[in-house]
Amino acid sequence: MKNIALIGYCGHAFVVAEIFASMQQTVSAYTDLEKKQKNPYDLIYLGNENEVVVIEKLKDYAYFVSTGDNALRKKITTKLIKQISHPINAFHSSAIISTSLEAGYGNMIAANVTINAQVKIGNGVICNTACIIEHECIVEDFAHIAPGAVLCGNVFIGENSFIGANAVIKQGVKIGKNVIVGAGAVILKDIADNKKVVGNPHRIL
Repeated sequence: MKNIALIGYCGHAFVVAEIFASMQQTVSAYTDLEKKQKNPYDLIYLGNENEVVVIEKLKDYAYFVSTGDNALRKKITTKLIKQISHPINAFHSSAIISTSLEAGYGNMIAANVTINAQVKIGNGVICNTACIIEHECIVEDFAHIAPGAVLCGNVFIGENSFIGANAVIKQGVKIGKNVIVGAGAVILKDIADNKKVVGNPHRIL
């Protein structure tokens, strides 16, 4: 496999770099708007991925879009697919992942995540540290399941939604697109698109 380049190099990218290390894959370069002073993994700076010359360099690498912001991750991924190819997946070696998982491209599954039977995740999804995704859940493109969150069985998470740390989504609940669920929230009923919810039980802001 080609060496890997990270698109974006900050705290979230540091987590991604260590996921690839757990997979015994080599991350050797990064792109960003400017060269970073903090470079804990001694990566080569290729330049700004918006520049044509940098796109040409990236063709020699597998790549992963390593930004936690859902909208930005979607924008960058969509552009780079047109210019190069699809991003690879980053699945930590400690994650417990059902063999029945259906997953697209550019997904991150962090350390100690559990994904059970018949789950489907789209593209550019973040399943962050120690979250639990139970049987038959569906997580659509560019959603982010934060550390410690729990999706009980048959939960649906819409595109671009963010499920906060340690939130719990009751079995069978549907979360719409572009929803923000606050940290520690307990969601017992369906949430429509474009809502912000917090609390236990949840309330809409």
